[in-house]
Amino acid sequence: MRFPRPDYYQGILQLRDVNDEIISFVHNQIKKRNDVAITKTVKMPNGIDLYITSQKYIRTLGKKLKDSFGGELKISSKLHTRNRQGKDLYRVNVFFKLSKYKKGAIVSIRGDKLRLLSIGKKIFARNLKTGKKTTIRNKDLN
Repeated sequence: MRFPRPDYYQGILQLRDVNDEIISFVHNQIKKRNDVAITKTVKMPNGIDLYITSQKYIRTLGKKLKDSFGGELKISSKLHTRNRQGKDLYRVNVFFKLSKYKKGAIVSIRGDKLRLLSIGKKIFARNLKTGKKTTIRNKDLN
């Protein structure tokens, strides 16, 4: 598919604290699609921003990253312009930050051993001694 301009994009995939495995995962996912392209890459102090031509696919890619690697995912959109028919056109930002911890890891918090069940905005864990499910604050893991 041809794109109108080389600087055309519908959204930004912001990757933070990621490794080479995640960056190549993103590039491979985009290569599989002939209707999506990265038009610009900007290096940031703790990651990269990828300017991508499909808003819908950026959202899908963000969810795939969260499911595959765990971490924090934030999706936001901003009004960019209006088309000739008066319809609002938005650009989307998908922010993905890799967590230091993986799902299934065992951590010790306040003397309790916990197995991490899911990591995102909220972190869920199961107490290994009692078997009870609990929520952990992000700052308790750091």
